[in-house]
Amino acid sequence: MATIRFTKDHEYVSVDGDIATVGITDYAQSQLGDVVYVELPTAGKTLKQGDEAAVVESVKAASEVYAPVSGTVVEINAGLPDSPSDVNEDPLGKGWFLKLRLANPAELDALMDEAAYQAHIGA
Repeated sequence: MATIRFTKDHEYVSVDGDIATVGITDYAQSQLGDVVYVELPTAGKTLKQGDEAAVVESVKAASEVYAPVSGTVVEINAGLPDSPSDVNEDPLGKGWFLKLRLANPAELDALMDEAAYQAHIGA
């Protein structure tokens, strides 16, 4: 079963083994409004925790998506640039951005669990 952690900047990371799936939370997509453009990194790119991993643009604003953990990009959601509305419709499902091979699993310990994230957003 996947472990899900959250950042204060509203990224999520869902970890299964040594692969981390990264995207933005439902709260983040609701704040952005209709997503119209997504820019993703290339496979093979190495990201450090906190690095800009992707860019998402909506009718309201453009926002960076930061790597919640360090790792190497092993896969991107290739359909997302052609269907950016997936981020609004299913942010934790088909609206994922990229998958990383974890470089330092201990970094997950600094991220919030679901209950802490819900408290963070005032839910």
